[in-house]
Amino acid sequence: MAKTRIAYFCQSCGFEAAKWLGKCPSCAQWNTFVEEVIEKANASVPNWKANSTTQQRANKPVEVADITFSEEQRLLTPDKEFNRVLGGGIVAGSLVLIGGEPGIGKSTLMLQLALNMPDQKVLYVSGEESERQIKMRAERLTEVSSPKSEVPSLKSEIKKGCFILTETSTQNIFKQIEELEPDLLVVDSIQTLHSAHIESTPGSVSQVRECTAELLRFAKESGTPVFLIGHITKDGMIAGPKILEHMVDTVLQFEGDRHHVYRILRTVKNRFGSASELGIYEMLGEGLREVSNPSEILLSQRDEPLSGITISATLEGMRPMLIETQALVSTSAYGTPQRTATGFDTRRMSMLLAVLEKRCGFHLGAKDVFLNITGGIRVEDPAIDLGLAAAIISSHEDIPIPFKTCFAGEIGLSGEIRAVNRVEQRIAEAQKLGFEQIFISKYNLPSGGHDKKGIDLSRYKIDVKVVSRIEEVFGLLFG
Repeated sequence: MAKTRIAYFCQSCGFEAAKWLGKCPSCAQWNTFVEEVIEKANASVPNWKANSTTQQRANKPVEVADITFSEEQRLLTPDKEFNRVLGGGIVAGSLVLIGGEPGIGKSTLMLQLALNMPDQKVLYVSGEESERQIKMRAERLTEVSSPKSEVPSLKSEIKKGCFILTETSTQNIFKQIEELEPDLLVVDSIQTLHSAHIESTPGSVSQVRECTAELLRFAKESGTPVFLIGHITKDGMIAGPKILEHMVDTVLQFEGDRHHVYRILRTVKNRFGSASELGIYEMLGEGLREVSNPSEILLSQRDEPLSGITISATLEGMRPMLIETQALVSTSAYGTPQRTATGFDTRRMSMLLAVLEKRCGFHLGAKDVFLNITGGIRVEDPAIDLGLAAAIISSHEDIPIPFKTCFAGEIGLSGEIRAVNRVEQRIAEAQKLGFEQIFISKYNLPSGGHDKKGIDLSRYKIDVKVVSRIEEVFGLLFG
């Protein structure tokens, strides 16, 4: 029998200590250590492929030039938004972690993915719901055929499709995996699994780390993609030790307000693609519907011109989007003016207000200023600075900005309009949606109407306004 011992783990980073510590020496967090009962794994108890060749041989150093490299074969799903967020599809042997608030739609997203891949054998492991609950949800998402009268016994006779397993023990899960041999594995959720090698309760730091390590070994040795659904804490972080996010290949964050129909799937970490991609879904009664053109839903339909509203061209990963930026400037009713921003950095808003007051002469020190990015998304692209500044002045002067006007430019501390990256994609997106003019920086076009890559702006039908100072923008807009 293996010897049982007690260890203390940091809930923030997973650091292990022999005794309780007030401050974690790894992440410098206070009062994060919890006591757990640990049982060392018995050598006679086989883990996932404990006698595999990868554990028997010792790796040797290889020169970089001698390493053979081949393009990763990706598995494309019917969901184009999901493919974009993953960087072009599912990579064989990858471990993907999906986090989000309770009730946001994580299980719906993964079950919908499993049901819509008929050419693949998908195993959906659930530790939170029963088979009947999953069947009820599956019937809402898609048409599921009636149960078969005969269950195939041979592995070669097992057909493709989605298989449901309600189990929390990793040892039992791996037994079913060996019999079924799935092409894709989904675990809902990682906090409900427990391993017999660890005596602590499911969801503890040691259990989450051990179960993830077992699934990681399975994914890498068998080449099977594994998707893990993870809970998040009240601070919005994925529950469990921080090492969990370091172990997986990709971390996806499923965001949105449960009172609204739109959901955002954002890439936080991706070893096989860009870490700044964004996918937008619409939550319906039949499941999640992918939104192929998010600019249309982020722009509101207005019957009459209103002050304080502008349209800005932004980029999320490789995708250009047009978003509506709103500003409200009013006289402060209290001693200290209020500064509130929704979906935008408050410190950058303070910088923009300081530039407008110093360089343009607008007295905003005694005004309440409220900014809002519509659609419930958060934007960190500095290219929306020009649109926000125009919205602030439009609300301050109570002068509406023309409907078909778009902005793409970063504002510097001296009031100059700085160049932004991939401006041609922003111009093309504005032209596609029917805008008549767009304001960009002249530093995007160093000479003769051509930028450094030789792109001629005359091929665009939209009127491109080239400006260098913020005063020029206000002169063209407000006279």
